[in-house]
Amino acid sequence: MYDEFEKMAVLIDADNTQLQKLDDVLEELSTYGRIIVKKAYGNWKKPALKNWESKIMTLAIKPEQQFDYVKEKNTSDIALVIGAMDLLHTGNYDAFVLVSSDSDFTPLAIRLREAGVYVIGVGENKTPKPFINACDDFLMIENIHGDYEDRLGWGQTVPADESGKPIVSDEEAKDGSAKNPRKKSAKDEKDDKEDAPILKAPKLSDIHKLLKKAAGKHADEDGYVLLSAAGSFIKRVRPEFDSKVYGYPKLKDLIEAFPKKYEIMKVNPQSQTPNYKYRCID
Repeated sequence: MYDEFEKMAVLIDADNTQLQKLDDVLEELSTYGRIIVKKAYGNWKKPALKNWESKIMTLAIKPEQQFDYVKEKNTSDIALVIGAMDLLHTGNYDAFVLVSSDSDFTPLAIRLREAGVYVIGVGENKTPKPFINACDDFLMIENIHGDYEDRLGWGQTVPADESGKPIVSDEEAKDGSAKNPRKKSAKDEKDDKEDAPILKAPKLSDIHKLLKKAAGKHADEDGYVLLSAAGSFIKRVRPEFDSKVYGYPKLKDLIEAFPKKYEIMKVNPQSQTPNYKYRCID
């Protein structure tokens, strides 16, 4: 859905980031391209950030110290914005990553996009919608490394349908060999209901609607649309979209799982990295 970036700058808001997920976040971001700059902003004298020292040393992240000039007033956000603009003006970076769940970075994301660089946001599922939509791509920390799969029983080995139920073959259903999610206790079910607002991923039915809309906008004479074009369109509309949430490693796998809805074919089958296109038949 994007070309691999040659120079990425990752800017971390330590006050609004899960330290325990930092390794996984950087690993995920590395799939997008080469990370040149890694900086974390915060007042490292704060007790709340005392555990960051060993982690940022291990991950080779440059700490940027920002004292709080007024008690209980966080000024590291401003330092991060200034740092981002300084990097932007060098003209050396084709992608910026803002790791935070703070909506105060919405104007920064908008400004970076206006400058023509790709903006990736990384935050918790509580991140306000304005910040999510200001980014070209937004990664929910809960989605990285399968937290959603563990929580919902979804996973790459158990694709889910629109209702979230695992898709199994007739034979698997008959002999019981399908890998089903763990059975939840009454307490787990109660906790899930209480935590319902956490499930912010788009409904699978909404993704089908967007795939159909993409086909209507970008289809060729035969009704086919490039999968990369459709994926980019979905990301523009729903930056937080991640096919892994529904149990599919890639968007192609999701489309192939619904043969009654789509036909899919290779565009350049002889290439080592073939592209695909699909058309809607439903």
